[in-house]
Amino acid sequence: MTLPVLTQPPTDPGFVQNPYPFYERARAAGPFFEWADYGLICTPSAAAVSAVLKDRRLGREVPAEMQTPVPAHLAPFYAVEAHSMLELEPPRHTRLRSLVLRAFTSRRIAALTPEIAALSHELIDTFPAGEFDLLTRFAQRLPVIIIARMLGVPEDRAGDLLAWSNAMVGMYQARRTRATEDAAVAATEAFVAFLRGHVEDRRRTPGDDLITHLIAAESEGVKLSTDELITTCILLLNAGHEATVHTLGNGIKALLERGYGAGVLTPDCVEATVEEVFRHDPALHLFTRWVYEDVEFSGRTFRRGDRIGCLLAAANRDPQLWDDPARFDPRRPVRPNLTFGGGLHFCVGAPLARLELQTALPILFDRLPGLTLAEPPRYADLYHFHGLERLMVRAA
Repeated sequence: MTLPVLTQPPTDPGFVQNPYPFYERARAAGPFFEWADYGLICTPSAAAVSAVLKDRRLGREVPAEMQTPVPAHLAPFYAVEAHSMLELEPPRHTRLRSLVLRAFTSRRIAALTPEIAALSHELIDTFPAGEFDLLTRFAQRLPVIIIARMLGVPEDRAGDLLAWSNAMVGMYQARRTRATEDAAVAATEAFVAFLRGHVEDRRRTPGDDLITHLIAAESEGVKLSTDELITTCILLLNAGHEATVHTLGNGIKALLERGYGAGVLTPDCVEATVEEVFRHDPALHLFTRWVYEDVEFSGRTFRRGDRIGCLLAAANRDPQLWDDPARFDPRRPVRPNLTFGGGLHFCVGAPLARLELQTALPILFDRLPGLTLAEPPRYADLYHFHGLERLMVRAA
């Protein structure tokens, strides 16, 4: 059966600002299509995305016979990626994830609520009069400072952490160039050197922080190696704030554009509102899986070595699951969405992201009830991420 082939340059300005019409065109073509610009089989279907993410016959690691040598200039970047649980499958993934979860506990995350609230107030206290960029003043700073505090690294280096993360994430964006690659490698080397010093310090002088707990964590007599520990810290720092920055910005934009405020962020409403933020306009739009053995989804057979792109944002607007899915509705009943993925690679940071939004958004809209947009927000050219380039507001 021949797949429909659709063309849509991911850096096209119209697509960058609103990718959802393309997703609807793809949905009309069927559960699977070939995205010509990527040479990738993709699915916008919630049922197919969920099945692909949860099926153990697929995974993140490239099949052995399809692996190619890493270009010399990218070796430092991929040396770090080689230890990332995001890119691994069992048994290494199982060991790394279990060790991380022993340190990244729900109790430790829940205990951050007062700290997130206090930081939200502190950041709001620094807002200038008149118009300002809420993205740089609030959405970027809050998540990176919180994850820096959790790990036990100096929060006054938040600017460096943000810059390194942005450069490394550039490796996964459609606009990747040799300059992007060089910037990612430089950021990787700086990040590794920074964290190696902190890991060595914590080995000598343990503290009550995530790096110390990761050092102490043990599974079946095996601990994280220093390289695994550094990569895990980079992953937690990058994943722990990158998507949350975009989601905060996208969520505040959605609320302001539609005139919603503190009324949909009360204790009895905030969970539903935050889940709608995650569903309606998520930060990560494309996540891939490799096929390890023959498998069938929605009547389509895939062979070992095939690669499937899961369009998470499209799946979150599948009318098979959601009534009027394009509408942002904070009062929509809470039910699972695919923003955080699924299966073995379900996002470890999901509880922290939820807590940050559920804590910070009510404070922001309570403190600034007259908050309005100062100019139409625009999305940055980041695909396959989706986030604003700035969010200019005024606090009346």
